[in-house]
Amino acid sequence: MSSTSESRYTYEQYKETADWLLEHTQHMPKVAIICGSGLGGLADLLENSVAFPYKDIPHFPQSTVPGHAGNLVFGELQGKACVCMQGRFHYYEGYSIAMVTYPVRVSTLLGVETLIVTNAAGGLNPKFNVGDIMLIRDHINMPGLAGINPLRGHNDDRFGVRFPCMSDAYDADLGRLAREVAEEQGCSSFLQQGVYCNVGGPAFETVAESKILLSLGADAVGMSTVPEVIVARHGGLRVFGLSLITNRVVSEYGSQERANHEEVLEITQRRTQDLQKLIINLLARI
Repeated sequence: MSSTSESRYTYEQYKETADWLLEHTQHMPKVAIICGSGLGGLADLLENSVAFPYKDIPHFPQSTVPGHAGNLVFGELQGKACVCMQGRFHYYEGYSIAMVTYPVRVSTLLGVETLIVTNAAGGLNPKFNVGDIMLIRDHINMPGLAGINPLRGHNDDRFGVRFPCMSDAYDADLGRLAREVAEEQGCSSFLQQGVYCNVGGPAFETVAESKILLSLGADAVGMSTVPEVIVARHGGLRVFGLSLITNRVVSEYGSQERANHEEVLEITQRRTQDLQKLIINLLARI
């Protein structure tokens, strides 16, 4: 595993992985779903599924974080051919940013057209409650502002253009559809919309950092998702994102609250059914 952001893959390596997967499954996925911390149960709902441990897939990294199973699962959900990542890769694990986004590049070569990303995030917006589901409208990429961007380096035009637009990173039509679905299934009372901020991790934010992020317009903060979204949009995929607010970010000195990963997994387990149902019903309408 490389700890630098400069480790790159060739088009041939991405294609080798995609070809291997297509040789081992009859599914031709049009939708890819990346499951965040504790949300991998969605893959268990796939029909006619076939699962590949990451360790068996050529060139694939392996997840090291609790709550991330480490399987790539192909199958059908609401009649849609899907591929689901049970566990993602994070920059803080020591992977290069190219490794973090490797599965998304492969997804484009599998024929995927839509990427659904989910994550567990800390709530910055004081109006948000633990257990809320936030539709991601936009993002702030803190590592990207410092130059850690998955598109840095040589651009392969077979994937996308040198300077892709990110002002429309999250598909507005899918967002509107999700709000309609949420209203129908009775979860609009805890559905929010906002800006997700990606930070490097793995340490949780200091009070001062939390105040800065809130002043920048961030509603929730986490340590994933944005690099994958950038690569997906670079490759022409539609993107829909959801954050499960699993904890309140500590933003006041003297607070007795302490962010911890165990709380993240506990809250995720409580709200999993609602989030899964939202994604399933959304897929039925795409």
